[in-house]
Order: sequence, then C-alpha cells, then structure tokens
Amino acid sequence: MRRPTRPRHRLGVLAGAVLLALGGASAPAAAGEPGPGCSGLPATTAALHDLTATHRLVGAAIEVYGPRCGRWSDASGRADLRTGRPMRVDERIRIGSSTKTFTATVVLQLVAEGRLGLDVPIEAYLPGLVRGNGYDGRRITVRDLLRHTSGLPDHVDALDWDRVDRWRYRHYSSAELIAMALAQPPPGAGWHYSTTNYVLAGLIVERVTGRDIGVEITRRIIGPLGLTDTYWPGDSVRIRGSHPRGYALAGAEQRRDVTEFTMSFGGAGGALVSTLADQNRFFAALLGGRLLDPVRLAALTRTVPADPDRLWPGARYGLGIISTPLAGCGGTLYWGHGGTTPGFRTLGGVTADGRRAQLVVNDEPASYESWQALSATLHTALCEAR
Repeated sequence: MRRPTRPRHRLGVLAGAVLLALGGASAPAAAGEPGPGCSGLPATTAALHDLTATHRLVGAAIEVYGPRCGRWSDASGRADLRTGRPMRVDERIRIGSSTKTFTATVVLQLVAEGRLGLDVPIEAYLPGLVRGNGYDGRRITVRDLLRHTSGLPDHVDALDWDRVDRWRYRHYSSAELIAMALAQPPPGAGWHYSTTNYVLAGLIVERVTGRDIGVEITRRIIGPLGLTDTYWPGDSVRIRGSHPRGYALAGAEQRRDVTEFTMSFGGAGGALVSTLADQNRFFAALLGGRLLDPVRLAALTRTVPADPDRLWPGARYGLGIISTPLAGCGGTLYWGHGGTTPGFRTLGGVTADGRRAQLVVNDEPASYESWQALSATLHTALCEAR
C-alpha cells in the first residue's frame, strides 16, 4: 500500500506473513477468550482501541493465534455509522491484495503439475497480449509477474479515484485492465508493485486450465481448506452475509459509505471476500506445506528487495507473499500479505513458531501516523502472542 500522499484507494499491501514450519495447532479458544496458557493480550487490546479512539478510525477487529494463548480476538468501534452497530471479529470483509497470495499459490500448483513454467516468457501463454509502448511479453516471465519484477505499470493508478461513482459499479474485463496499464509510461527500472501482474497471472491460469481464476482458487484452495466464509464475488457489488460497512474519507471529519463496489478492477489481484479467521487458516496452511510441495514453497518464499516507497522499510517480496522484520521482539521475520480496497484495510502475518494475526479496519486512515498505527498493532499482537 502506498502512503497517503499517493492515490487513496489501492489494491496494495500493508503487512506480511509466511513460514516454512508451522506446527500443528491445538484446539482454539473461543473468539474473544484467552486460551488456557495466558490471561489475554492487554497490549494488543490497547493498540486496537487506540485505532478507533486516537486515530478515529470507524472500526477495527483482530484475530490472533499463539501456541500459548490459543485463539484470541477483539473488536473496537463501529461496523455501521448509520445504526451504530459495533464492530465484530467474525464478519466478512474485502481482503484486497491478499488475493494475490491465492493466485500465486494456484500458479505454483500448476507449475508442480508440469502445466506451466515459472521461467517461461508469458508470451508462450498469452501470445501478442503484452506488446507495444516499450512492453514485450517475450521478455517477461511468469516469475516476474508473481514477484513484481516485470517492469509493467499498475492499471490501478490509471483509475479516476476522485470520481469513483463514475465506475464503481462497472465491470472491467482483464483485457481492458491490461490495456489501461500498457498505455502508461514505464515505471522505471527495478521492483515495482503492480496489480496488473496478477491480472495477467490469472489469465495464464485460465489459458492453461480452461477455467476462470476464481473457479481454480475455489476448487484448489477454498474448498479443500474449508474456508466457508471466503468466496470469489464475480461481478456482484455486495458482500454476502454479515459484514461491516466500508468507509472512505469525504472531508476532514466526514466518512462516505463505499461498501458496494465492483471488484472486477482488481480481479486475480484483489477481488476475494473472506474473514479474519479464514485468512489465518489459509496462511497457516500455505506456510505449513498443505498447499505446496517443499520445492514450490521454497520458490514462494525466495524474495527480492521491495521498494520501501511502495511497501515499507525492510519488506521483501516473494511470489505473492511478503517477508517483514518483526519490530519489538527480537527481529523475527513474519510473512504474509495485506490489502487495501475501497472501505477496507487488512494486514496480517505468520511467524515460524506458529503465531499468526489478521487485522482489519473498515475505514481509510487519514494520516501516515494512522497507517503506522495499523502496522504497530499487528506487530504488538504477534509479539504478545509468544
């Protein structure tokens, strides 16, 4: 996710999480109750409530799992400004760019099946699609797409974020999104975060399997893991089932309801709906080796330096996943992803000893300090869950 001085709504990332050795989890405690090994997470509670009090975000919720505490969760603020309904931890939310980790996992499964190659130029799967204006699919590999080293711009930057009502209900095809990206000037040499990379990756999955990326994510990940609250929304602008309203800034102290939104503009790079619990379960399963074999898992977690202006200092990007030093408790790495969509900001992480946390706010942080507070809350949770 870019800092607030950049375009407001992004399918960007906020914080990460991955591991190669997740141990088996004990039976979780009930949501909001500490496990038998601890008396709660008071520092995390304070940080979470600071988001809605000091930083004046509408609502915030977090689910944490630690080997000592089991499952623990808390919420603060409101899910709905109109009714005053309180925020909850168990409702569905848009997860934005965490969708990229699902897409990358499907691609790597197809690599394991011998149906595509990471170091094959994308021209082999999408002939003639990426050509012109200095871009050439013959010089971009599948691996380049997944780790954002393709040199392609981001179509999200071309959207008119000052006039979202003109397009928030519009369906965008993958071809339209790619054309929007290729019409932009090159972003420069080096690593460059681009949701367009994942739109292309989704198209490659479709060409190889004959099925839409949403279908493949459902049959390969959502179904086998029993992620009953996670789904591909297609062209629906509504979130099914119980969910908080999502808000965007509309002036210094005003919030605008942007819950209804087409996610076709994000596609394979940002469309999924999920819950905090399902996200924790997915990342634990992925890094625990339930979805990828050791060779593909090693490829997933082989990182390159990321641009701190696009992410944050210390972040490194793998194949649809980010590693970040965990500040405040020994410098341990945590792995994962996060996302920013209209109305929702998510971030989460997993450590090698089995700690994991997922955080969401249903608002748009108004300052860089608010963005920093989100990251600090996640770090506090992962440190306190030891």
